[in-house]
Amino acid sequence: MGTQGGRGEERREQILQAAFAVACREGIGGLTVRGIAAAAGVSHALVLFYFGSKDRLVLELLEWVLARTAVLRISEDVARFPHARDRLHALLQEEMVRLSHQPEHTRIFLEYWALGAHHAEIRTRIGAEMERYRTAFRAIMEELLRAEPAAFAGDTADGLAAVAVSWIHGCAVQAMIDPDHFDTDEYLAAVRGMIGRLG
Repeated sequence: MGTQGGRGEERREQILQAAFAVACREGIGGLTVRGIAAAAGVSHALVLFYFGSKDRLVLELLEWVLARTAVLRISEDVARFPHARDRLHALLQEEMVRLSHQPEHTRIFLEYWALGAHHAEIRTRIGAEMERYRTAFRAIMEELLRAEPAAFAGDTADGLAAVAVSWIHGCAVQAMIDPDHFDTDEYLAAVRGMIGRLG
């Protein structure tokens, strides 16, 4: 039973990877069960066995994309910094690097975002995941405010978290627009310089 369950998960992953590849070529609107089946090297019937319908598969692909773009995982390298400011800097850099190396994921995420304007389930799901992402940043911002109250007088954890998320997603969009010339270190240096001049 465990082997069958594992095989089933492998098949689902294979089909979702194929759906992502087709979406990257054709857009989400170009997804068809037959096209995904051909890309995955499986039968049309097998795709329907695992996902039931094209609409269900489109929603499952959204979950697959969100897990790779909108879920914040703090690595051991980041967690081991003792000071909140250093941890935040390392986390920002890590996230910017991660997302800038996934331009196709960003483009598909933005396609889903646009679809959400007319699809309540997609809109709700993306909104919930983005709130979780901001909440994860809010925790480190609260720690930063406690550690350095004078440096961040008048700021709130919510405000700082929103700015951090904006930087990261702005970085991802820039990397998507011009992947051959985008440089994460240059982007970070420009952000630091701008903040210093504004301050």
